[in-house]
Amino acid sequence: MAPQEVPAEAFTAAGKVSTLSNTGYSKRAYVTFLAGNGDYVKGVVGLAKGLRKVNSAYPLVVAILPDVPEEHREILRSQGCIVREIEPIYPPENQIQFAMAYYVINYSKLRIWNFEEYSKMIYLDADIQVYDNIDHLFDAADGYFYAVMDCFCEKTWSNSPQYSIGYCQQCPDKVTWPADMGSPPPLYFNAGMFVFEPSRLTYENLLETLQITPPTLFAEQDFLNMFFQTTYKPISLAYNLVLAMLWRHPENVELDEVKVVHYCAAGSKPWRYTGKEANMDREDIKMLVQKWWDVYNDASLDFKAEDPVPEEETFSRPSIMASMPEPALSYVPAPSAA
Repeated sequence: MAPQEVPAEAFTAAGKVSTLSNTGYSKRAYVTFLAGNGDYVKGVVGLAKGLRKVNSAYPLVVAILPDVPEEHREILRSQGCIVREIEPIYPPENQIQFAMAYYVINYSKLRIWNFEEYSKMIYLDADIQVYDNIDHLFDAADGYFYAVMDCFCEKTWSNSPQYSIGYCQQCPDKVTWPADMGSPPPLYFNAGMFVFEPSRLTYENLLETLQITPPTLFAEQDFLNMFFQTTYKPISLAYNLVLAMLWRHPENVELDEVKVVHYCAAGSKPWRYTGKEANMDREDIKMLVQKWWDVYNDASLDFKAEDPVPEEETFSRPSIMASMPEPALSYVPAPSAA
């Protein structure tokens, strides 16, 4: 039997006016993460325009590392984004050595739990696009971590017991978990999209726990799954369609109902798309890539000076950084192929 997801009806209809606290801070916002001087800035611009197209009531905050060039920061501001520089998080040395280098930079995403001026945020990776309004997710009950279940069928999971026996939480009845292997593993989410509540206490606990956590292959995604295991509630994959689901679990995909597409399969980044990589010549992939470009190239979706946006000075108070030792090594920028 498939795990129980939180149904869409559980979220009440969100209003179109951003809720303000008595200090004037917007209490809700979307947030994404950007590092380095590569082409992921195109993904963030596309995301900002996508949120504008679906008439989201809330701003997009971009948590950037110091190595993001000023030219890219200006591009983001010109698209109405709220740019917030954060310091990188250096995990323990054994984490860096064990985890795939591609993922190590993503530990810095933990800084967003320190954005306490917001009561609730929706995190979206920069290679995600929103094709339908999802503001109603902000109305989900507090105290839980909401995200979409991942899939264990890709070869990147080849070292996991799930992959070795052909078990996947997306189709748990197809290959049942063997009784002699104990209890089934806990539900595991994809960390490219999630709904969370910033909190200084949670932020400090995250950084403290990171220092004593055994190293794992998928870096911050494994870590977040471990940390939020008891408060995680799965939501429909319509809120984070990882493209591999199209060929791994097509029976679970209703493409017409998908609200959020995650272009994380190899070769699927629209701004790098060639169609030559495995599965990239599929008609549904071509359609989704073109759909992203239709948003990105739509000049009518560019931010305009008369559009309402929170003043950046409102959000300029210094973040409260939990004390944690930084290694005596130079900062390694994001890999260009991330």
